[in-house]
Amino acid sequence: QVQVVESGGGLVQAGGSLKLSCTYSGIIASLINSMGWYRQAPGKEREMVAVIINRTTAKYGDSVQGRFTVSTDNPKKTMYLQMNSLKPDDSGVYYCKIVSAYRRDYWGQGTQVTVSS
Repeated sequence: QVQVVESGGGLVQAGGSLKLSCTYSGIIASLINSMGWYRQAPGKEREMVAVIINRTTAKYGDSVQGRFTVSTDNPKKTMYLQMNSLKPDDSGVYYCKIVSAYRRDYWGQGTQVTVSS
């Protein structure tokens, strides 16, 4: 059974930084097609923040390009999201999603990020 757990969220002032972690179990890295971070603010649709495809190619949402960095540590089965120069608009629940080679999606429960102005 694949499990995905996010951590690292919290309250930070605008301009500050946070680093989120996504740890998974129940699947080996070679069977992961992509891993990504998504976020959802109240009243808004869930949006893509950053995705790593085939463990090599990283893509970012336009609003976070140049401020956020996604990375993975395969031995630790963990993906990270380093978030710098945070803005109040970055607030929301951040979710981790794993897409397996069999095209199944696995989501974590989310971690709350709040950026105060």
